[in-house]
Amino acid sequence: MSHLMKHSLALLLSLICCVAACTGLAEKEAVQVPEVDVQAFEVPDNEAMAFLRTMGVGWNLGNTFDAYNDALPASREMDQETIWHGAKTTEAMIAAVHDAGFTTIRMPVTWHNHVDADFNISEQWLDRVQEVLDYAYSRGMYVILDTHHDEGKDYFYPTEEYYETSERYISRIWAQLAERFADYDEHLIFESLNEPRLKGHPTNEWTFTGAVPACREAAECINRLNQVFVDTVRAAGSYNETRYLMVPAYAATPAAATNAFFVLPNDTADNRIIVSAHAYTPYNFALQDGGTSEFSLKSTRSTREITKFMDSLYKKYIANGIPVIIGEFGAREKNGNLQARVDFTSFYVANASARNMPCCWWDNNCFTGDGERFGLLRRYNCTWIYPQIVEALTTYAMTNVQ
Repeated sequence: MSHLMKHSLALLLSLICCVAACTGLAEKEAVQVPEVDVQAFEVPDNEAMAFLRTMGVGWNLGNTFDAYNDALPASREMDQETIWHGAKTTEAMIAAVHDAGFTTIRMPVTWHNHVDADFNISEQWLDRVQEVLDYAYSRGMYVILDTHHDEGKDYFYPTEEYYETSERYISRIWAQLAERFADYDEHLIFESLNEPRLKGHPTNEWTFTGAVPACREAAECINRLNQVFVDTVRAAGSYNETRYLMVPAYAATPAAATNAFFVLPNDTADNRIIVSAHAYTPYNFALQDGGTSEFSLKSTRSTREITKFMDSLYKKYIANGIPVIIGEFGAREKNGNLQARVDFTSFYVANASARNMPCCWWDNNCFTGDGERFGLLRRYNCTWIYPQIVEALTTYAMTNVQ
């Protein structure tokens, strides 16, 4: 091939790449955050409701400290942080989250791979958790710390058969965490359990049915464990005496949180218990593998499930001055449906904010493959892959409600 031909081919390839890049850029620029006009609901004038408004919008540090591989030996416990996606959390990551406009970080943590036979937490694991927590706390962000993926009959399982072990595990873990973080102010929130449920149940792992005896038993055990959590934290003194504490119902579903089987714990502090709920709704769009990739602001088929569950939480709790946080939500990527995800995020957060309920997007750092692609921040280079979703989250955050 002659030098001229090579040069011409290089120019042609360059032009093709330029056109492709410009086309991709134009497509991204064409995605817009829609206007969603939702009138603010009437909210009681109390300290808890005001506290929720300051929390703004949140982001989950997902698939990180909650990641686990039970086959790893104890000598490799620090590898658990990166076992699911390989990205070790840096201060630059948390700074990027803060600078993007997020004011709350939920920090899921799995503990059972880091305890001895008496449920004493490994010092090096606790040190690492505190190090990353401080990245956010030092920036004035709210941090939600929980127990995550600790379901198991040797640790926590909500049945009478395993209740004694479960109570011992929950009380021991939270006694240590409350002591370690006793001097952290109200910017640190503790969450008792993540999606407590009958893991592995053939029909009711994720769905609470009051007519099923096993579900009723589980709900009762969860109520008791939430009470143990509250009592344990309060007994640790200092800021723990008045710290806001989050508690979920069965599987953390709104339906379970609003039925008669869920009972809020008694508390020595005044109105410091927050109801924790997770809602990947509508399921066929937000979470279901396959399902639909479409979400329309003009279709009640898309929007009514969102307003329905939010109304149920508002009527039972917010309208009565009891705080609620939607600790997990999001919509997985499906075949390049970015505009649909932006529309969904705008509608979801605007409606939650109008009802005075902060939301935390589930970011698992997943962008490719056949998994649940909820990632927003590519962590290895601190790049927001979907800035339009971030813009929708921050535009309709709690702090922007009029």
